[in-house]
Amino acid sequence: MIISISGIRGILLNRRNIPIMSMPIESMLLAVNSNFLVFSVSSDDMMGQSFASLVPTVAAAESAIGLAIFVITFRVRGTIAVESINSIQG
Repeated sequence: MIISISGIRGILLNRRNIPIMSMPIESMLLAVNSNFLVFSVSSDDMMGQSFASLVPTVAAAESAIGLAIFVITFRVRGTIAVESINSIQG
C-alpha cells in the first residue's frame, strides 16, 4: 500500500520531466506485483503467482514503448520537458 501511494504521489508531484514521471508508474507495478504474491501465498492459490510472472513483461513493454516515445519527441522537439509537450494537443 505504501509503494502504491508513493507512486501516485510521485506522478502528481513530478510533472516537469517525462522520464521521471514514468518511474512512479514502475513502482506502482511493483506494488501490484507484491500484492499478487502476498495474496497468492495467503490464499494458497497459484493464480496470483502466475500473474506476478506476467507483470515484469508488461513493465518491460511499457518501458520500451515509453522510451521510443521519448526519443521521437526529443528528435522532433529538441526537449522532453512537459511544458513543451502540452502544445501538441489537438
